[in-house]
Amino acid sequence: MAVTKQMVKELREITGAGPLDCKKALDQFDGDMDKAVEFLREKGLASAVKKLGKGREAKEGVIGNYVHFDGRLAVIVEVNCETDFVAATPQFQTFAKDISMHIANMKPQYVKREDVPEAVVLAEKEVQMNRALEEGKPANIAEKIVEGRMNKWYEEIVLMEQSFVKDDEKTITEYLQETVAGVGETISIRRFARFAIGESEDGDDE
Repeated sequence: MAVTKQMVKELREITGAGPLDCKKALDQFDGDMDKAVEFLREKGLASAVKKLGKGREAKEGVIGNYVHFDGRLAVIVEVNCETDFVAATPQFQTFAKDISMHIANMKPQYVKREDVPEAVVLAEKEVQMNRALEEGKPANIAEKIVEGRMNKWYEEIVLMEQSFVKDDEKTITEYLQETVAGVGETISIRRFARFAIGESEDGDDE
């Protein structure tokens, strides 16, 4: 199929990609608009992920918040980006709101795996190793079992490794990467606090 200027224009409007990239995508997929859109979005996501942590400072942003209807649960979260322009965009604002709602529901304790204190990690590893040995597993097998259980444990307590509450097909990391691709800037979730009436600091009911 011959690629027309109108097709290139339409693809640009859908994806926000440059005209040359749109032309190449349409040529590659013989004018198939759906395949070209998918290709460019994946390419944009890959490019955005590559930019994360590459020295681009994220000093702007917003404080996202969530308050439950009965006033007994609230979350505040600091989400950073590079410019105040992006901070004001609906996509970024929605992301911050979604993250605060997710934290309210899923009760993470840390933003990323590296934030978990070493003493806490070692204590959990010991618990899981003792459990595996008590189940009669040989030491070499027990180590592999512990590794798998530790990954599952991280998924329960680390925000970036949790499944997104509104779409469990993706993790918070993947949702962040999609948002980075959409706004074209580095984004980071810096910190959060979750408050619930009658709940202890470790998230258990008192």
